[in-house]
Amino acid sequence: MPESGSAVSGAAFFEAFLTLHAGLPRQAPGSDASTRHLLSLCGPLPERPRVLDLGCGPGRSALLLAAEAGGHGAGVTAVDLHEGFLDELRTAAAARGLADRVRTVRADMAALPFEDGSFDLVWAEGSAYIIGFDAALARWKRLLAPGGALVLTECEWTVAEPSPGARAFWDPRCALRTTARDLAAAQAAGYRVLGVHRLPDSDWDEYYGPLAARVRTLPGGVSPAGDAALAASRAELDARARYGHEYGYTGYVLRPVTAGDGPAWPARPETAADAPAVRAVHMAAFDTPLEADLVDALRADGSWVPGLSYVAEAPDGSVAAHALLTACEVDGARALALAPVAADPAVQRSGAGSSVVRAVLAAARERGESLVLVLGHPEYYPRFGFVPASRFGIRAPFEVPDEALMALVLDDSVPVPAGTISYRAPFGV
Repeated sequence: MPESGSAVSGAAFFEAFLTLHAGLPRQAPGSDASTRHLLSLCGPLPERPRVLDLGCGPGRSALLLAAEAGGHGAGVTAVDLHEGFLDELRTAAAARGLADRVRTVRADMAALPFEDGSFDLVWAEGSAYIIGFDAALARWKRLLAPGGALVLTECEWTVAEPSPGARAFWDPRCALRTTARDLAAAQAAGYRVLGVHRLPDSDWDEYYGPLAARVRTLPGGVSPAGDAALAASRAELDARARYGHEYGYTGYVLRPVTAGDGPAWPARPETAADAPAVRAVHMAAFDTPLEADLVDALRADGSWVPGLSYVAEAPDGSVAAHALLTACEVDGARALALAPVAADPAVQRSGAGSSVVRAVLAAARERGESLVLVLGHPEYYPRFGFVPASRFGIRAPFEVPDEALMALVLDDSVPVPAGTISYRAPFGV
């Protein structure tokens, strides 16, 4: 995310910045593994989908999509303003035998020369910030054909209260938000959230490793603009080293809500006034009052974590679904239990439950929580990133099918504890 020095013109700085970055494999954090994972969250695509890669840079994602999207590869239209990056992409596509699948277009992402409904997949890794996340959601929706998906990654705060140093670096460059706020923005813009993926730290290494090596080898004093570009890159690398635990990239896989889809189910923290409606949802969702009574008991016994009870709203503002995270332990180490989760039977299988679960997990990550456990349907919870808890040596205090006890690591810098889960007293185990 370049920032010009005050003594250098913007155009001169930008040219120097592009020269500094020429030939690097990536122009933003990412990896082939993350690209493939985001692609897997899109659901079924046409056999040879029409893909638009916006802010493609040298085309690492464009090449993968051209080779693999839809199972047989895609026709990719790759857009960037910098002709040098497009030259790199054309050369790489020819070397891989993909020249007939990749078309390059020099254009501004804010004023794209394409007809409405032209693409089955619009892709933007590390580039939406150039026009702004909200503007990208609004302007790029028209480009999608019916059933099409928008995939974009966005740099976000990963803590509730960023430090002054982190803000001093980011605020002049880009107004970062949290995952919870960006999820809400996507829903408010009329999208259904198909998937969310936090890019691992290794994805930053794929970008910053080559950039740091380049910065170390380039001499200063060649030109004022070159010196400013070097200084900006050094500041970016230093900020990551100092404050990288406070921000990260998140990938979103979105599909526009259509008339037959129903609402997008915006989610928010529960308020005190929601308690009766939350109880009513649990009473309606289950055959007995046990889950509704459990929620009430957890409110009262100290297990409650402020801000980690979320509801999804119906179009009339009523509570349609609820998800709760409360404290538990694994061999004495702190963790969270996701339970209960409920959706009004009238809206089940409509996305309300998924919306509220994603929102409460995002809120937990931003609070600095590191581990969430759930006992639930093994075909449902993996969509949020849960895997069998047995992979980490975590077990329940009672007999349970291995695939039904699952864990989600929110912060992979924190060691995952092994051992037996200790639930709070209201769970009765």
